[in-house]
Amino acid sequence: MGLKEEFDEHAEKAKTLPESTTNENKLILYGLFKQATVGDVNTSRPGIFNMRDRAKWDAWKAVEGKSKEEAMGDYITKVKQLLEEASA
Repeated sequence: MGLKEEFDEHAEKAKTLPESTTNENKLILYGLFKQATVGDVNTSRPGIFNMRDRAKWDAWKAVEGKSKEEAMGDYITKVKQLLEEASA
C-alpha cells in the first residue's frame, strides 16, 4: 500500500476517534492533514474574534515547511497513537 492510500485510510479512521479526544490532538491532526493535502499555509490568519478558525490556522502554521509525504507519515502515526490510547 502506498503512502497516499495509507493516509486516506487513516483519515477515515480518524473520523472514528472518541469524543474524548482532546482539542489539542484534534488540532495536531488538522494541521498535519492540511499540510499533507494543501501544503504550506496559503491564507492569512483569522481575526482575534474567530478563535476556532484561528486555532486551526495556528495548528497548520506549526507544521509549515514539512513535505506532504512527511506530514502524511506524521498524520498516520498520530492517528494510530490516538486509536491505541482510545482502545486501552
